[in-house]
Amino acid sequence: MNNLKIKEIIVVEGKDDTVAVKRAVNGDTIETNGSAVSDETIEKIKLAQAKRGAIIFTDPDYPGQRIRSIISERVPGCKHAFLPREQAIPKGKKGLGVEHATPEAIREALSHVYQQMDIEFISDITYGDLVTAGLIGGTAAKSRREALGKILKIGYANGKQLHKRLQMFQVTEEQFAEAMRIIIGAEKK
Repeated sequence: MNNLKIKEIIVVEGKDDTVAVKRAVNGDTIETNGSAVSDETIEKIKLAQAKRGAIIFTDPDYPGQRIRSIISERVPGCKHAFLPREQAIPKGKKGLGVEHATPEAIREALSHVYQQMDIEFISDITYGDLVTAGLIGGTAAKSRREALGKILKIGYANGKQLHKRLQMFQVTEEQFAEAMRIIIGAEKK
């Protein structure tokens, strides 16, 4: 067992995710048991959030994003941890999920936790800035969004969701500009 203790309760999708998280850190989990998050599970997460805080740590795929959205909507103030897709793919097997990540990847994801704030954050980053930066439209847009999600530790978002996610996690114009410098620099190599 790892001696890195996580105070908050970590919300994962299933038992295999719990096993992987417990291999990486000393922490407690709540399992959603699928993308149809039950009212009973929501109540457990609300209690966890009120008592110790909650970190949503779902798979980097559509069902994982759906679960994250449902919980965020019904349990305000949760924190979020994101695992890059390539760290969630098993070697030589099919599938995608937290359960396939190494303990080091899980610790890294949990060390970069974002909190969705209840206050309204107005960012100077506009939808037009995303188009200008080549994050929406164009042949490199998807790979740039993937790189941006990794650098900022906010996970991958499609073109429609990216602006909302930047707002949700209060990414500043400076953080955005620095991430884009890194992305463009890497593309030139």
